[in-house]
Amino acid sequence: QVHLAESGGGLVQPGGSLRLSCAVSRTIFSINTMDWYRQAPGKERELVASITSTGSTNYIDSVKGRFTISRDNAKNTVNLQMNSLKAEDTAVYYCHVVYVRFHYWGQGTQVTVSS
Repeated sequence: QVHLAESGGGLVQPGGSLRLSCAVSRTIFSINTMDWYRQAPGKERELVASITSTGSTNYIDSVKGRFTISRDNAKNTVNLQMNSLKAEDTAVYYCHVVYVRFHYWGQGTQVTVSS
């Protein structure tokens, strides 16, 4: 069993920054890939960024150059630094991992980009 808890969401103006953090209830050393997804109102959930245990990262095109995913194995966290935020980044952001073939999700954290 793995419990994920996101934090760091909120309301920010366009061009601003937020840092999301996901605390994992077990050591992440043995978890290969960790992801951030998001779901905007009326849209499907989409994969935003992924990071492997070796530090390899992937991003959707719309956030490349603006978002940075990282993991801290000592603190058992995966983070998402979001810069130059746009209105279209507004969504609920979810942390996701696969562990022993089971999928685990956090409860989500709301990010709203608005002036």
